[in-house]
Amino acid sequence: MTDKIANQARILQSSDVMRSNLDKLNGQKTANVTQDGKPAPADKPSSGADSVSLSNLEQKVKEQASFDRAKVESIKEAIRSGNYPLDPRRIAENFVSLERMIEG
Repeated sequence: MTDKIANQARILQSSDVMRSNLDKLNGQKTANVTQDGKPAPADKPSSGADSVSLSNLEQKVKEQASFDRAKVESIKEAIRSGNYPLDPRRIAENFVSLERMIEG
């Protein structure tokens, strides 16, 4: 059984990590803090419409493959040929635990 409070902490930490990674990819700092630990003053907002460009980010993500393509292909082939071991009980148990996490 999982601890709901610890689970929430993990979710918050993972969202902080994702934000940090996105900021790194965009070349931005993750926090605006002065050397004494106080928040730095916010920049003045610029006039005009906001714009977002994802093409740069998309290219960087494609360059940093986070999985082993050869391993994925070998697993696909094993599934096609019927040689990939599947444990229906384990799959069902994982679905049940996932449902419990969703329900809260």
